[in-house]
Amino acid sequence: MQTLKKTKTQMKFVVSSTELLSRLQSINRVISTKTVLPILDNFLFELTEEGLVVIASDLETTMRTRIALDNVEGQGKVAIEAKRLTDILKEFPEQPLIFEINNESYAIDILSDNGRFSIMGQDGGEYPDMPSLAEENTLSINMSSDALLKGIEKTIFATASDDLRPVMNGILMQFSEEGSTFVASDAHKLVRYKRKDVTVNGQSSFILPKKPASLLKNILPKESGEIRLQFDDKNAYFNLSDYELICRLVEGSYPNYETVIPTNNPNKLTVNRLDFVTIVKRVATVANQASNLIKLELNDGQVVVSAQDIDFSMSGQEKLSAQYEGEAMGIGFKSSFLVDILNAMSSENVVLQMSDPSRAGIITPLEAESENEDELMLLMPMMVNDEF
Repeated sequence: MQTLKKTKTQMKFVVSSTELLSRLQSINRVISTKTVLPILDNFLFELTEEGLVVIASDLETTMRTRIALDNVEGQGKVAIEAKRLTDILKEFPEQPLIFEINNESYAIDILSDNGRFSIMGQDGGEYPDMPSLAEENTLSINMSSDALLKGIEKTIFATASDDLRPVMNGILMQFSEEGSTFVASDAHKLVRYKRKDVTVNGQSSFILPKKPASLLKNILPKESGEIRLQFDDKNAYFNLSDYELICRLVEGSYPNYETVIPTNNPNKLTVNRLDFVTIVKRVATVANQASNLIKLELNDGQVVVSAQDIDFSMSGQEKLSAQYEGEAMGIGFKSSFLVDILNAMSSENVVLQMSDPSRAGIITPLEAESENEDELMLLMPMMVNDEF
């Protein structure tokens, strides 16, 4: 391994190839394919006495990761083309790499055991500053990484992609003395996930956009312990052990979702979740591709799942033993939405509650994972033709 040499105009550091690549891949998802500023196609490397800080941003969302280093010489910052650097690092096995960066020309040399790669960087001073929160109206919450991860995992699939109603494109996060609530809906399905173990004084809420929620979903499984969440009326800041994320919040008021949740649902189906989702997926293979419509016929002791595509003379049905309480009825659902909901749940058995075929069905776990959790999924029905 080559040794570090002191030069006033240079920054130098040694870093693990695999650790650096892992960190860059985590924050690389921030970078947009259609950047507003060309400099945002780059990572910003900031070298300090404590180590290396790498930043990626699309102006709406910014992520920062910190890497502790032992061998550091010089300080400064440089912007490095994200795709080029990650492509180079992907081809290295695990080994220490020496980075030599000229502070004046922004020339970058990457030295390995057997060679050298030279690329050009850019002036890091042109990179936009990381947004900050307004101290006078910033609220702070400590929560477990598991609570935040579950809240996102349970809801993100139900967010919309609606340019006309941007408030539906994110996750509503509500906090109060009674607990926290995560909500997402695309007008066809709705998820409400509550936690009793995350509380604050008073009441507050914000809408977390889908992109930063997805970024958090990818990095939170690596976390343990508590994270710190701070937010004002424009931005939210998440402080994790090795990462920081700050994002612009969705502006506007979230609809009153409680009004669409039916409260009187006398017809109840209790069924094994995995058996149910397997049959729904199998029967859906012969459903009309445009509608993905399946029909559930509910009777005492069983549920019959059926689908058909009249245009191609296809049909199929399967029955599944289940516990059903209520009047015999048939109800239609979009199979892909029902599968999404069932896959987002983890309980062995689920309960489908309904009032009639024209109103939303409520799906809840029969066995809650813990006393601190309350999970509810809602799915709007589809009209079923008489000849179905």
